[in-house]
Amino acid sequence: MTQTFTAFAGLQRLASGPLHDVALAVKRADAAPVPIAIFDDRTGRAIDLDLRGSDADILARLPLGVAGDRLQEPSVSEPRGRGRPKLGVVAREVTLLPRHWEWLNAQPGGASVALRKLVDDARRASGDRDRAREARDAAYHFMSGIAGNRPNFEEAARALFADDRRRFAELIAEWPTDIRDHAIALAYRDRAD
Repeated sequence: MTQTFTAFAGLQRLASGPLHDVALAVKRADAAPVPIAIFDDRTGRAIDLDLRGSDADILARLPLGVAGDRLQEPSVSEPRGRGRPKLGVVAREVTLLPRHWEWLNAQPGGASVALRKLVDDARRASGDRDRAREARDAAYHFMSGIAGNRPNFEEAARALFADDRRRFAELIAEWPTDIRDHAIALAYRDRAD
C-alpha cells in the first residue's frame, strides 16, 4: 500500500496522494495567501518539507521509501559466506523473569523462535483492534493540528475515542467540508462498520 499525504491550504484540501505529488503541488501553491500544512495520512501528524529549488531538488530531498518513483540504488553484493543468510534480524535485550526464560528455552527452537511465534500470533489476534487504534490516533493528530480551535473540538475528540461514530459526525458537521471529510476518512479507514 502506498503511503499517502494530504496538504491543506488554510481550510481547503490542496492535494492528496504520494509525497512527491503533494510536495510539488504545495510548491506550485506556495504563494497562496493562507498557510499550507502537509499531513501524513498514516499518522495524522503534520510534516515539514524543504521546498526550495527546482522540482528535481525537492524530489531529491524527499525521504527514501515515500518519494514514489525514487528507488534506492542497488548495493554491490558482497560474496556470501557460510552460515545463515542475513534475514534482517535485530538483536535487542529483553528482560524476563527466570520462569519466563525457562519456559521459552524449553520450547522447540528455543527462546528466539518461541518469541517470534508469540509476537506473530498476538499481531494476528489484535490486528483489527490495532488498525482501529492507529486510525483513531491519526484522526486525532490531524484534528489537533488543523482544527484544535474549532467549535466542539474537545467533545468531538471524546466521541472519537469512545468510538461513537454518529456523535463524532454530528459534532464536526459544521466544520469546513474538507477538514470534516478528511477527519472522518482518517478515523474510519479500513472499517466497514
